Amino acid sequence: MLFAATQKPLICLRVRGNDGGSQALCLNADPHSPEPLMTPPWLRTRMRKEIAVAAAACLVLAFSALASYAQTPKKDDGFQTAAPHAILIDAESGTVLFEKAADQLVPPASLAKLMTAELVFHLLDTGKIKLDDEFVISENAWRKGGAPSGGSAMFAAIHSRVKVEDLLRGVIIQSGNDACIALAEGIAGNEFAFAEMMTSRAREIGLTRSTFTNSTGLHDAGLNVTARELARLAQHIIRTYPDRYPIYNEREFTWNKIRQQNRNPLLAMSIGADGLKTGYTKEAGYGLVGSALNNGLRLILAVNGFKTAKERAEESRKLLEWGFNSFSKVSIFDDGEVVGRARVWGGRQMYVALASKGPATIDLPKYPANQRLSAEIVYRAPLKPPVRKGDQVATLRISSTSSAQVEIPLYAQEDVEASGLTWRGIDTLVIMALRRLTL
Repeated sequence: MLFAATQKPLICLRVRGNDGGSQALCLNADPHSPEPLMTPPWLRTRMRKEIAVAAAACLVLAFSALASYAQTPKKDDGFQTAAPHAILIDAESGTVLFEKAADQLVPPASLAKLMTAELVFHLLDTGKIKLDDEFVISENAWRKGGAPSGGSAMFAAIHSRVKVEDLLRGVIIQSGNDACIALAEGIAGNEFAFAEMMTSRAREIGLTRSTFTNSTGLHDAGLNVTARELARLAQHIIRTYPDRYPIYNEREFTWNKIRQQNRNPLLAMSIGADGLKTGYTKEAGYGLVGSALNNGLRLILAVNGFKTAKERAEESRKLLEWGFNSFSKVSIFDDGEVVGRARVWGGRQMYVALASKGPATIDLPKYPANQRLSAEIVYRAPLKPPVRKGDQVATLRISSTSSAQVEIPLYAQEDVEASGLTWRGIDTLVIMALRRLTL
């Protein structure tokens, strides 16, 4: 059973930049006070030169206050899974609840179709294509991905014209390779050009390692992903396309008088699952990216490399149920609450306040009851003006002794304009002197 923290702990956070400056902040010392207490002593400290670890901080949480909300589960030896590659994250915060070889590049099989669908969603939202646009099922799409291929197919007739809306269901529900190729050819002219668009789009949304060489996931030496990035891709789809995501929860789709069931085994398990995709090739093994919602908590898993479809289904269910039973969401900072301040070079003010958009939360194991959190605010220091309110300028990284971790974007809470030439010169001398002191 989930529980929410109604009492927030005292958090002492030291914010540092690589100029040697330091601010000591005590946040929420008085829950009725609208402003944090702040003392700004200067402190020389050894820092990394390129990336400032802007808070090395003592987030010491008294979880005894939380213990009254739920009984402490019995201690166990930790979760184990037969999945060669696995990751479980909280869809809202991105907190990693479990991972195993999640950063190893592996072939995705049909899990690559998540990227195919994302690109089509993006083109629909930007007006480049429309749901009622019709694309031709070419001989290539029919022969390579349709009935003659022997693989998963929508079974669209050769030379027929199919609407984008129907092709999407052919991709998502039926895992049709013919539908994928038809979309690729209709949008980019050929599958290779579409795959280049997939990889480019992957980089745009933060997938830095995954590379796509086709729209189907059929095995190719250059087609590789990581479990972590598959989970992030699923998180992005759920967040960005709330009106399109429900397609993943549709149980069947009929085309050309052939009815096919959704291949995702989680949908029939009564665990709150509503997406996303399965995959299989001989080289990749059996994989699955899934998501489920339970008591307000949405979890996303990505697993790959199973030897059988049965093992994939059983282990995926076990991982989701373990996540729902073992973790609770804890609020660290409120929406818009100042977390720290970042140094600005040559600005009309020396620091800019930082806060998250939405509450800053982390999912923590219910056992052990008392856990120590550490946090750091990371940004390239010093910032350079102009800094605009709402700009993402830093990241809050929170981790616990139980290995829970989360990264939360931080945004400037005010505009900082450039100062005059004289002050910029003085500020440069101050920063140079402080950097020399840290050598």
